Amino acid sequence: MPPPRTRGTALRQRLAELRGPGVPAKALDARALAALAANPGCKRRALLDGAGVNKAALAGAMGSPSAFGQSQFALTRGNAFEAKVKADGGAELLRLVHERLDPGAEPPASASVPDLTASGPEGRTARTALALREATGPARGTWTLLDHPMLALEVAGSPAFLEPDAVVVHPDGTWTVVEIKSFPMLDGSADPAKVGAAARQAAVYVLALEEVAARLDPAPKVRQRVLLVCPKDFSNLPTASAVDVRKQRAVTSRQLARLTRVQDIADALPEGVCFSPELPAEQLTAAVAAVPATYAPECLAACELAFHCRDRARAAGAVTSLGRSVRADLGGLSRVDDVLAAARGEAGDPEDPAVAALRRAARLRAEALGAMCP
Repeated sequence: MPPPRTRGTALRQRLAELRGPGVPAKALDARALAALAANPGCKRRALLDGAGVNKAALAGAMGSPSAFGQSQFALTRGNAFEAKVKADGGAELLRLVHERLDPGAEPPASASVPDLTASGPEGRTARTALALREATGPARGTWTLLDHPMLALEVAGSPAFLEPDAVVVHPDGTWTVVEIKSFPMLDGSADPAKVGAAARQAAVYVLALEEVAARLDPAPKVRQRVLLVCPKDFSNLPTASAVDVRKQRAVTSRQLARLTRVQDIADALPEGVCFSPELPAEQLTAAVAAVPATYAPECLAACELAFHCRDRARAAGAVTSLGRSVRADLGGLSRVDDVLAAARGEAGDPEDPAVAALRRAARLRAEALGAMCP
């Protein structure tokens, strides 16, 4: 007799049906989570990411391939730099942690590097939690380096398994997230946009690490400053900077809490919806259209379906294609045609501040053009 079908089992089966027969789930990483948290109103991304759908393959199958992603050269260079940083049991990495974040502690002459291998993400998550508990015990008082630990974070009712580059346990029992990136620090500073993206990604790891800490008694402190390690200037030598992620952590936590549960989105779909890239483009387009999206130009740098969603938003005349700030200023006007009609005085409530501002702008434009063309 088969075991009873629980809600969790039913959800996993439903998500597998959405991916398609035999299609493996794509892991939801911290970069995707940070992007998802930046656009919590997009049910399309929440469902596809929660179901483990490969959005790049889906976009390609619909004829709107993704145009971004790291090159193989960049990946190889990044892996080589990370290996250099972690060589000799992480001696250089721990030196940077001590120098930038904990100079008052005993210098890390040696450190424990526990074995985190286990079967499957659930097994690795449990092994990581055990290693953290052992490293934080009152009798320890030494440095511990966890190389590529596995953490779990519930997102929209579905677990996401995350793998930070490293987590360091200090002699005082506090925990630090380490992010290793291959972009350079020139004269002690890096590209602000790249640092911001790394901070948002690290904030996701901090949230997941806090959930592990909350299950211990007493709960160890997860440091709100992470260590960002990058190549120094144009060399391959590592340097580091302490990055405060309190703001990013608070924003990410709030946005993830606002996400609609994946179960609720899946329950609202028509019967037979499937996102397998093996299906015809027309069927996939209809399946994607069945899930509401909230497109913004920022999606172009963070989501594989952004070009598809942008084309649909433009075809529908949606003001979301103009950006979030413009959309917020226009109030209840959601289509470009409605905005133009309101500006011309053909539609809209004159008492609406957005309509009044549009008509005033139209008058000023007409006056300026009239003055230029007597």
